[in-house]
Amino acid sequence: MAQNSERVAGTRQRAARSKSKVIIFAIEIFLILIMLAVLFFVMTKGDSGPYRAQELNPDDLINEEVLNKNQGGENPSAVDPGVMVDTGYMNIALFGVDATKPNGIFKGSNSDSIMIASIDMDTGDIKLVSVYRDTFLNVQSQDEYRKCNYAYNKGGAEQAIKMLNMNLDMDITNFITVNYHALIDLIDGLGGIYIDVDRNELKHINNYQITINQDLNLGGYTPVKETGYQKLNGLQAAAYCRIRYDVPGGDFGRASNQREVIKAIEEQAKKTDSVTLLNVFNKVIDEVYTSIDSKDLMQLVSNIGNYRIVDEGGFPEESMRTTGNIGAKGDCVVPLDLESNVVWLHQFLFDDEDYTVSNTVKEYSQVIKSKTSSYINR
Repeated sequence: MAQNSERVAGTRQRAARSKSKVIIFAIEIFLILIMLAVLFFVMTKGDSGPYRAQELNPDDLINEEVLNKNQGGENPSAVDPGVMVDTGYMNIALFGVDATKPNGIFKGSNSDSIMIASIDMDTGDIKLVSVYRDTFLNVQSQDEYRKCNYAYNKGGAEQAIKMLNMNLDMDITNFITVNYHALIDLIDGLGGIYIDVDRNELKHINNYQITINQDLNLGGYTPVKETGYQKLNGLQAAAYCRIRYDVPGGDFGRASNQREVIKAIEEQAKKTDSVTLLNVFNKVIDEVYTSIDSKDLMQLVSNIGNYRIVDEGGFPEESMRTTGNIGAKGDCVVPLDLESNVVWLHQFLFDDEDYTVSNTVKEYSQVIKSKTSSYINR
């Protein structure tokens, strides 16, 4: 009991010392680069840019049970809302949207990439979890069960965050949203990234390049002609992120490719000088939508090297999911038991071997079973 009290007190002190928000991007943008980009934008243009989101209220986003538990019960104001008292982790939602028009980044677009980045505030270790876009979950408080990527379409980042929190017992209050323009401009600015392209992926990269080139009116593309480990430009890497045919696991394989691109960008960014990074993101920043406060970004500059991706995974977990056509809801990824998946998630992200889910998750788990049982074999 004493040890737990000391850990809670220590976490509160750390939270008070580091109001800085650790920033990560979705498929397109890695944490280090976005921070420098937004910092540069703030220093040169102020806080009026399109990247800034409205401030999000934790009380409107987080399950009350989770909010009370993670913020110290009787004295939640003692801890920063984004830091979980019991664990000392910060969690950020990462969205990659299919928007081809600027306003689509705010609302009205499906979030084809959904990730959670969990940062250990003691060590700087980062774990990434893809929440598969077709996962059958409750997408809003009025109990509407369907593919989870609909939440962003319906209510933008705020509703998408709430969807993650109420289904997964998370405490997310910050997010970053990007589109294909950001990915392409970023990677081209870095001089490309290195990816190992296999035989099955080769033809799909070029097919998707054609589609993206037409959608974004880019004026042409360069075909990838060989397999193997090689440098890809921005459009080629964006196409690689979209591949789901002829890859192991289909859409699950695509999510894995997206995480591979994140790691490749991280590797390339760490080789790039700060002047180049600032020049790149002076161009990219208008294509980014985030809730991160500018002063928190500034506080992070001196600590960029302290953060690193150490593990990755997908939700629902492979052994606890299935797929099927759920009537009018279409082809979905179905958690065989949401409750067990949430327990796994908290074990994976926070090393919590004794996690007990909220009553809300228990309720949703039963509803998902009742709504999908006639369509799938368990």
